[in-house]
Amino acid sequence: MTVTTARTVTTVTTLTLARAINEGLRKAMEENPKVLIMGEDVGKLGGVFRVTDGLQKDFGESRVIDTPLAESGIIGTAVGLALRGYRPVCEIQFDGFVFPAMDQIVTQLAKMRLRSLGAIKLPVVVRVPCGGGIGAVEHHSESPEVYFTHTAGLRVVACANPADAYTMIQQAIACDDPVIFFEPKRRYWDKAEVDTAATDVLPLHAARVVRQGSDVTLLAYGPMVKTCLEAATAAEEDGRAIEVIDLRSLNPLDTETIFESVRRTGRCVVVHEAPVYSGFGAELAARITEACFYHLEAPVLRVGGFSTPYPPSRLEEHYLPDLDRVLDAVDRTFTY
Repeated sequence: MTVTTARTVTTVTTLTLARAINEGLRKAMEENPKVLIMGEDVGKLGGVFRVTDGLQKDFGESRVIDTPLAESGIIGTAVGLALRGYRPVCEIQFDGFVFPAMDQIVTQLAKMRLRSLGAIKLPVVVRVPCGGGIGAVEHHSESPEVYFTHTAGLRVVACANPADAYTMIQQAIACDDPVIFFEPKRRYWDKAEVDTAATDVLPLHAARVVRQGSDVTLLAYGPMVKTCLEAATAAEEDGRAIEVIDLRSLNPLDTETIFESVRRTGRCVVVHEAPVYSGFGAELAARITEACFYHLEAPVLRVGGFSTPYPPSRLEEHYLPDLDRVLDAVDRTFTY
């Protein structure tokens, strides 16, 4: 729909998260002929989640390219294209399929720009549908973000809602650094209003306070943002005001927004789908403890998956962090 006032005209559309990425890709391709999309089944099929649906029909097979089932080849080709001035967007069909491309991502994509002291730009976006909750098995339900946050030279971001998905994919494509772009696959069908003409959007590296509170800070990204918002709503019935922050960018990290919140609330719980052991929450907990030690009323607690391979689909609801596990951690922060 189009909302018209005396001063402004703003286009607001209800989109699913998947469709918002599609529209963001479309806009980037319309504005820059050097933007290409590559991946397994991204063209005629439109991707297994239909995120690229219709783009090959509109932009042709030379710009939306169906590739062989070879992730290392996809990323290696993208590196070559980027060196020649293109801006390739690579789709990894499922999160667990990214590992055959790790050599190209870690040893080439992440290092070339620094190796050349900035003379070489590698504007490659690697789209990775991530996380569980869709009734799939291992290799289709992974949360591999920590491998990439540990790799210097990569930007790592995660969208959590349609509005961010629309703007963040365009920002990632416009970035001259390689970007690992995580998409929460079980949120693909969540709908929300998206202002496709908005200009006051957050920078790609910035976190967002999605719910204000004064008692405890919940830090989350990707699929867990919605879960944390549900937990905050439930905790309100017990008189607790939970602040929820969507990190959005995992590397670089918006520590200013995080530290300001934790210093004010005095308590913090980090939530992610990946296993707690050596997960991204450990880095957050360490940084918060170093910077906010004298403001903390309790240790930083972590909620995440278990240290096992991803389970069969009939067990995943017991594996994935849910509202009850988040609220249990919140309760424990008040026992100190």
